Amino acid sequence: MHLRKRTLALLLVVSLLTGAASTYGFLQWRTGGMSVAGVAFGSGQQAANFAKFNEVYQTIRGNYYQEVDDQKLLDGAISGMIAALGDPYSTYMDKETADQFHMSLSSSFEGIGATIESIDGRVTIASPIKGSPAEKAGLRAGDQIRKVNGQTLDGMDINQAVLLIRGKKGTKAELEITRPGSPDVLHVTIVRDEIPLETVYGENLGNGIGKIQITSFSEQTAKRFEEELKKLEAQGIKGLIIDVRDNPGGLLDQVNEIANLLVPNKGVILQVEYRDGHKDVIKSTLQTAKYPIVCLINGGSASASEILAAALKESGGYPLVGEKTFGKGTVQTSHDFKDGSNFKYTMAKWLTPKGNWIHKKGVEPDYQVSQPVYFNLPALNPDTPLKRDMTGAAVKTLQQMLIGVGLVPGRDDGYFSTQTEEAVKTFQRMNGLPVTGVVEGQTTVKLMDVIREKKKTNDTQLEKAISVLQSMIK
Repeated sequence: MHLRKRTLALLLVVSLLTGAASTYGFLQWRTGGMSVAGVAFGSGQQAANFAKFNEVYQTIRGNYYQEVDDQKLLDGAISGMIAALGDPYSTYMDKETADQFHMSLSSSFEGIGATIESIDGRVTIASPIKGSPAEKAGLRAGDQIRKVNGQTLDGMDINQAVLLIRGKKGTKAELEITRPGSPDVLHVTIVRDEIPLETVYGENLGNGIGKIQITSFSEQTAKRFEEELKKLEAQGIKGLIIDVRDNPGGLLDQVNEIANLLVPNKGVILQVEYRDGHKDVIKSTLQTAKYPIVCLINGGSASASEILAAALKESGGYPLVGEKTFGKGTVQTSHDFKDGSNFKYTMAKWLTPKGNWIHKKGVEPDYQVSQPVYFNLPALNPDTPLKRDMTGAAVKTLQQMLIGVGLVPGRDDGYFSTQTEEAVKTFQRMNGLPVTGVVEGQTTVKLMDVIREKKKTNDTQLEKAISVLQSMIK
């Protein structure tokens, strides 16, 4: 089947490995329900290979010392075949994983309304979503979800935990919560609801400068972007900052719609190149530029974010500020099976407007600006005390946080020294906490809260973007 005239869409997969989220975007051809079931295999070596596969399958089914699950054999065979490609963007997803994948692209989902992460094997709330059932129930960042409807979550894979916490609108989630600094176990009943996913945040920074942050490209992102852009334009902005830092990607049709509002002179947005060398070129529909633009990027900007950033830079001539992007430049096609499972594989690569392939290279900023160290620090576990003479990565993180809030721990090598203890005591005095010199419970939570606030007020990349934009405004 000839696919090149089909509609492109850029999708997002989130892979959670050892508790850390890794993002991968991929370009999917929408094939209108193309079936791959009726593949005819030729004669010769190809037929012999499939005969060999069938022989192994039948031998295991008939002679293995235990009963086997046919579905597990099939899933394993498909996964192994795709894994043999050595391509992290080609994969097989069972029904549960595929459902979660599709949900990640939706403009809403049903659940309690909180983002979660795994800290030391415990499911921890990173933040409740504004107006969600979780927020209304009084849950807050740092709360640990120990059980949901009687099932223990400690040590569970974060993907599986998400599936248990989410649920249909109107159903109840009985949660057991432990809160740092409190010895009591909280029992909270939350009625799940539909949770809208906001991906666009507009802000008037003053002095004629508007800013729009895009956190991902989901189903309603382009519509929301246009709404926020019109609000800023009505306020008379003279320049615009686009922020796609830590944006892992999303739907390409949304990127195209947004690029049509930003990339002038009907410039190229991207090119898609196939194995035979053929290229499809996607162009903007915008005629002329309205005002100067600066785009913020970093190492978490991937896929769709890189497409937009590269288009702004190469077709719009707009500067990029921040750090080199992730570097994802391949195109995948995806197929949903009738049982709900899904597989995808790489079938092309995408190029920037000038024909550059950024795969494993990333998009370079015009102005290289790094954030303070504390912007990238991992969270500390409030239930794990840190005190004098201890060593390790958590102590080093603590010392870097203390430096970030303006204190002097004496060292940042991961050894909890006497001077580090004095810095902790100073922090506790400044914030009305028990002066123990030990970092746990309320002290840990307060320190991370202060760091979060520092990130909001000391964004060096944003400050540089404002400076660059001011120099461009006539």
